[in-house]
Amino acid sequence: MKLAYKAYDGSGKAVTGIVDAGDAPGATDLLRRQGLFVAEVKASIPTEEERPRLRGRRASRGQRLKDVAWFSRQLFVLVSSGTRLADALHALERQARPGLWRQAITDLRTRVEEGMSLAAAMESHDAYFDPIYRNLITAGESSGHLVEMFDRLAGLKQKELKVRNSVVGALIYPCMLVTVGVAIFVLLLLFVIPRFAGLFTTMDVPLPASTAVLLGASAAFRGYWWLILLGTAGGIGALIASLRTPRGRLFRDTAVLRLPYIGPVVRSLATARIVSLLGVLMQARIPVLEALRHVRQSTGNNCYQALIVQAEEAVAKGEAMSAAFEDPRLINPSVYEAIRSGEAGGEIDRLLLNIAAFLDEENEVILRSLTSIIEPVILIVMGLLVGLISICMFMPLFDLASMTQQGGA
Repeated sequence: MKLAYKAYDGSGKAVTGIVDAGDAPGATDLLRRQGLFVAEVKASIPTEEERPRLRGRRASRGQRLKDVAWFSRQLFVLVSSGTRLADALHALERQARPGLWRQAITDLRTRVEEGMSLAAAMESHDAYFDPIYRNLITAGESSGHLVEMFDRLAGLKQKELKVRNSVVGALIYPCMLVTVGVAIFVLLLLFVIPRFAGLFTTMDVPLPASTAVLLGASAAFRGYWWLILLGTAGGIGALIASLRTPRGRLFRDTAVLRLPYIGPVVRSLATARIVSLLGVLMQARIPVLEALRHVRQSTGNNCYQALIVQAEEAVAKGEAMSAAFEDPRLINPSVYEAIRSGEAGGEIDRLLLNIAAFLDEENEVILRSLTSIIEPVILIVMGLLVGLISICMFMPLFDLASMTQQGGA
């Protein structure tokens, strides 16, 4: 492993650098053999040039969330049973998935054994431990309630993981239906409709406008499929690039909140996350302004970030934080009233956690209901699409049959 060192040469000049050794004692011996007097050896923090390469090997966001939830729960169990923190980290190191996650735990253990605080050691692994996590660890270390903080963090991460799994689970089946529907439509355009086109040409059947349009679309798709794919990919790429700009993100976040059925779900999920994080941070006695700043940074929606900025400004002026949450477009009025009452009664942290628990239960019901609505709608749309294509293809045949019967009469 790479270790950073600070040492002095024979003339007393300070020397710093990176040495590759198995552990800190090994690095110290190596440096002493080079004639240096070692003052400090610690695990090296990756340079900016190394960070992109490390990030490229990271697991997915969902997997990292699962890893951190497991890490927090295991540390709570081990440390609460009397295991030293360094020994607990060593035990987790042996159980962790091979790769960057195990390397991160190894680095944490090394730094803790060298006397560094756990929160400080986590700063070089922000891909796993966000500022909120590190601040809660800092609060636990300074107050002497680190075990209790591990328990809170485990609950917080498990809740985030549960919400994420619920959202992903609600989207998987509708996405599969849409994919199957698109595949069926493409197969009809490529293989089924051309057979009808040949039949109509042979029989010289007069075509209705809808059938002619569908045959033209099929011919265009078969002849210029590469151009259509390139145009679609380019359009999607341009859309993604525009949504990454500040104006694009604001437009996306505002539009999503205005969508029927989807908007209320997004509002409820965002409110639950904000309230939950704020409650946990305030319960850990983290200053309100700092707690609001961390919550704002962890909120992905620009509309809610602007709302929290208003709350920060109100608190900085000595005003009530709850006044900024009086926005029915983003915060449910009952949630606002509960926050205002808790702030007035001096029990804001407890009430925030109670509100978060209520919203989490409500969101589970909402997500299940949304799934039960979306799935039949997609099936109906797919059925209508296939039915319309079938009608357009068979209408000329019906007309031909009618003409034949009239001619025979």
